[in-house]
Amino acid sequence: MRIVLGVTGGIAAYKAALLLRLMTEDGHEVHVVPTDSALKFVGKPTWEALSGRPVYNDTFEAVEDVNHVLQGRRADVVVLAPATANSIAKAAAGLAEDLLGNILLTATVPVVMAPAMHTEMWENPATKANVATLRTRGVHVIEPAVGRLTGVDTGKGRFPEPEDIWAQTQQIVAETQTGDQLAGRSVVVSAGGTREALDPVRYLGNRSSGKQGVALAKAAAAQGARVTLIAGAMDVQAPTHPNITVVRIESTRDLLDAVLEHAQHQDALIMAAAVADFRPATATNEKIKKHDDATAPTIVLEQTEDVLRTSIEQRAAGQPLPRVIVGFAAETGDETTSPLEYGRAKLQRKGCEILVVNEVGIGKVFGQDDNDVTILFANSHEEVSVRGSKDVVAKAIIEQVAAALA
Repeated sequence: MRIVLGVTGGIAAYKAALLLRLMTEDGHEVHVVPTDSALKFVGKPTWEALSGRPVYNDTFEAVEDVNHVLQGRRADVVVLAPATANSIAKAAAGLAEDLLGNILLTATVPVVMAPAMHTEMWENPATKANVATLRTRGVHVIEPAVGRLTGVDTGKGRFPEPEDIWAQTQQIVAETQTGDQLAGRSVVVSAGGTREALDPVRYLGNRSSGKQGVALAKAAAAQGARVTLIAGAMDVQAPTHPNITVVRIESTRDLLDAVLEHAQHQDALIMAAAVADFRPATATNEKIKKHDDATAPTIVLEQTEDVLRTSIEQRAAGQPLPRVIVGFAAETGDETTSPLEYGRAKLQRKGCEILVVNEVGIGKVFGQDDNDVTILFANSHEEVSVRGSKDVVAKAIIEQVAAALA
């Protein structure tokens, strides 16, 4: 999940660092956006060290990325903690005086605010009206805690405990993501990379992390589907979800066997796994040894099974395989042909209903948290381009699968 953590100028800003730690320890990508006032309490080095990411707070920073718009679009949730009386008032008025204000105006995802202020501020009619306004717009304003405030004051307005904020935020996101577009449907998703053995310790593989496939499985389950996740080698953990069953595989042959077995009588098959297109023609049962003369063995490669094409051919031959099959094309361009053009040709060649095309390379897609894809359709449906976190891309793909099934 991609989170924007907005921090405003209150003494409770130091507790937002603890909230940030909870988010990152759960494996989420967090972008901290402090106000100038917040930086008087906790400096940029602290936020950058805890998040592992650069920290921007000025609208005119990273302008080449249109940062003031993209942050709100790419996030899965925006959390304002602490939310001071001043920041709540600005948000209610729609002011965009800094980067955080711009993000709040452009966010189309859940926005969660955790207030922290003196009791008199919280109970002031102006603050009450601002909170009411924000709630009518769909902003989730958490009730502040009761307890010790700054100085000797005690009352309502205390910053909620970071654990409580994080728990409520996760619940809000889960409720927002849960839908019924795929209720009663069954979906098979493949994820990760396949590995082709050379000897007992070496293999030929690829750079796939499994992040996009896992995001697709979670997005399908969130829409009510029963999901079978066929997982190859992955850098991320398989999701724990009551609607997701995980099947482990290693080689491309394993993947093909698992698809032909588990995709029967299912509604959709999403082939997000990155297949090793080649394997050693022969694999030894003993480790290949190095020699003192520095010579290296000659390794002859052969093509692996074409899982996507075979699935479509088996369906055409009468096997009860899904009527909606989604392929992926991880492409690089050349002097004459763009990745998208290669993708369009692959869609015609393979015969699947939907093909997701992305340009890959060093530092692109594989292992990254973001993706930039174009969704192609066999039925001449207009192409759909999606850019953002892999969760955002997964949601867009699942929406197209649901539409195709409907």
